[in-house]
Amino acid sequence: SIPAALEGKDIMGIAQTGTGKTIAFGIPIIQRLASEGGQAVIMVPTRELALQVADALAPLLSAVKMKSAVLIGGVNMYGQISDIKRVPDVIIATPGRLNDHIYRGTIDLGKVSVVVLDEADRMLDMGFEPQVKSILRCLTNKKQTMLFSATMPSNILKLATGHMKLPITIEIAPSGTTAKDVSQELFIVKEALKNEALKLLLQKYRGTVLVFTRTKQKASRVARNILAMGVKVAEIHSNRSMGQRQQAINGFKNGRYRVLVATDIASRGIDISMIELVINYDLPDDAENYVHRIGRTGRAGKDGHAVTLATPSQSHDIRKIESLIKMALPRSKHPQFAHADFQKDDSKPARPPHRRRYSGRPNAQPYRASGSRPKTSKRPRY
Repeated sequence: SIPAALEGKDIMGIAQTGTGKTIAFGIPIIQRLASEGGQAVIMVPTRELALQVADALAPLLSAVKMKSAVLIGGVNMYGQISDIKRVPDVIIATPGRLNDHIYRGTIDLGKVSVVVLDEADRMLDMGFEPQVKSILRCLTNKKQTMLFSATMPSNILKLATGHMKLPITIEIAPSGTTAKDVSQELFIVKEALKNEALKLLLQKYRGTVLVFTRTKQKASRVARNILAMGVKVAEIHSNRSMGQRQQAINGFKNGRYRVLVATDIASRGIDISMIELVINYDLPDDAENYVHRIGRTGRAGKDGHAVTLATPSQSHDIRKIESLIKMALPRSKHPQFAHADFQKDDSKPARPPHRRRYSGRPNAQPYRASGSRPKTSKRPRY
């Protein structure tokens, strides 16, 4: 994608996570700005991904004496205003906070000539579509738009066609393709015994482990359970402050924590090459997030492994994932998972009580589901 981007062409790039999309748009952006001037805006869905992009581009920017500014929520706005006044060459922002600066009048986007939407499908999933469209309308002088993601749903194509001119589609792998260095495994486990299954997996795999849950409440509960097992653990979700989230990620990177429990907020934006195992404690709400989750392991050419825990009642969700990745998830049975209690599913609702039909006979009363016959009222005596 770099030669086409250097020519100023609009690009839609599709590649599985961990293949270097940040550098694919970072190199041409910096080279074009160095030769032609102007500014670039890079929009990302999460705060963690914004900081990661800034770290990845920092060596390239310093080599040509350029500056960047990171505009994200959860951080003091006045410090960001100071960064904006220094006229950064590259602005890396989440849509919500960039919109805040636009409405406050603290930022001028008149010099922006290059726009990048990184992980655009996730931005729309998180409800950022109105903000993204509002920002694009403010970029009247932009000359180039680049869009990179691991998946390309229809709503992204609609957005792209409305704001791009004859875009070139560069597809390293079809949308929904999983990383080739990640082996996958599926266990059918009763919901009440998932914690026991998690304990067995943490005993088997001694390296760093990333655990995904569906909700932030579940993430906190699972983190407490892991801590009770004697394992150092951190959690990251939307209830944690920006400082807490950054401390958790840094601690996970430097080995202070062996396990990180997260919601899908971390399915994008964590680039740690040493993650040995990803555990899907819960299936994701969206099948496409499965691709991003397991892409946190097996990065930079290293082998990785992903384990999914599903209940017997989630066969439909499993089929959706298998349809997306175009392969069947390998079913496995751990010797201690083979017990009947692990396989039994008690989540099915009880059958409703049988109801008799009204026979239509004269003076007959309809049968009540509670089993009690209607009481006959007698005329009171006076």
